[in-house]
Amino acid sequence: MNKAEHYFDWAATSPADEGILREALEKTLENWGNPSSVHQIGKNARNLLEEARNNVCKVLGVKSDSVYFTSGGTESDQIVLLSMLNKLQKGTILVSSIEHPAIREQAAALKKTGWNIVSIPADKYGIITPDAVEQLLTDDTMLVCVMAVNNETGSIQPVYQIADLITEKYKGKRKPKFHVDCVQAAGKIPLNLNYSGIDSAALSAHKICGPRGIGILYMKDVQEAFLRGGGQEKGIRSGTENVFGALAFSKCLEKYFILNETSKTYPEFTKQKTVTENFVKNLSELKGCTIVPEGRLEAPDNFSPYVVQAAFDKIPGNVMLRALDAKGFCISTGSACSTKKANRPVLEAMHVPANIRETAVRFSFGPITTEESIEELFEEIRNINSTFNK
Repeated sequence: MNKAEHYFDWAATSPADEGILREALEKTLENWGNPSSVHQIGKNARNLLEEARNNVCKVLGVKSDSVYFTSGGTESDQIVLLSMLNKLQKGTILVSSIEHPAIREQAAALKKTGWNIVSIPADKYGIITPDAVEQLLTDDTMLVCVMAVNNETGSIQPVYQIADLITEKYKGKRKPKFHVDCVQAAGKIPLNLNYSGIDSAALSAHKICGPRGIGILYMKDVQEAFLRGGGQEKGIRSGTENVFGALAFSKCLEKYFILNETSKTYPEFTKQKTVTENFVKNLSELKGCTIVPEGRLEAPDNFSPYVVQAAFDKIPGNVMLRALDAKGFCISTGSACSTKKANRPVLEAMHVPANIRETAVRFSFGPITTEESIEELFEEIRNINSTFNK
């Protein structure tokens, strides 16, 4: 794996696990056929693809027929949203106010077709509470979207409690589908996709050391896809399959995914929690620094240890980014998918004051981030902050 000790933008993308990618590439160079072809070369490629799928299902702890390979997290999210266009009658879709643009922007497009898109408000901690969801559920609600981990603040959403709420509320009636964007959760926090009440979920390989251009859509039950084509992936995602990506993603999940406390990767998760809590505490003691949200200090377990947001008084976010970049440290001011936009929808949804939004930056970590590198990051932040806040 390439050296990335001063790279702190893992929420945008991760350095590739070279060993995994090279192995996957070698296998696909040997088995280069189209998996849909019926001759032996095609069958060899199909076997590799299904080997990857079976491995993914085993790691995730889900049924063998519930995993579909896509081009990434965005497409996985959008397949679920666009499936609503197959409904004979339009209804309501609940979308959390802190969603990634992959869901937020697609939901806005559906609104133009006549769907009632309702935003679920977040509390000041950036959490979508079950109560907030319950207040908005109606008889015509057909889909609820709440992400597992927010990509800007790291807030862990109570998706299991929300799943329970929806299941209980609609007992004996048609239940709306519950979709969870797990792009920032897979490989970062314990994640149980097989939980009752979770109908679908999106994952992306390049967030956990895999290649770009490959994602996974988990669907407990088959939904009718809106986009059609050659019928690959059981008609859910047509297009010639990315065998290399599927193989690499399956191996990355095998190496980095955290299912529960018995997973081999769980000790790294607990270690990162301690390291990140110390980092957050040290930041909070700097003059003019505000942790976003401030409640993270009192409830660290409600946040992923791999994403931290903080604002520095008198230092615009892009200034802090450039100052750290000049020293060889990579961070971001928010979602990489929204870097060209001045507004910060997630922070606005949390009612974060404008001056904090303008000075907020994101630090994000990964499995090869060391405690020493985070200490070096903090020292550089302290130096820059002291220049502006004398």
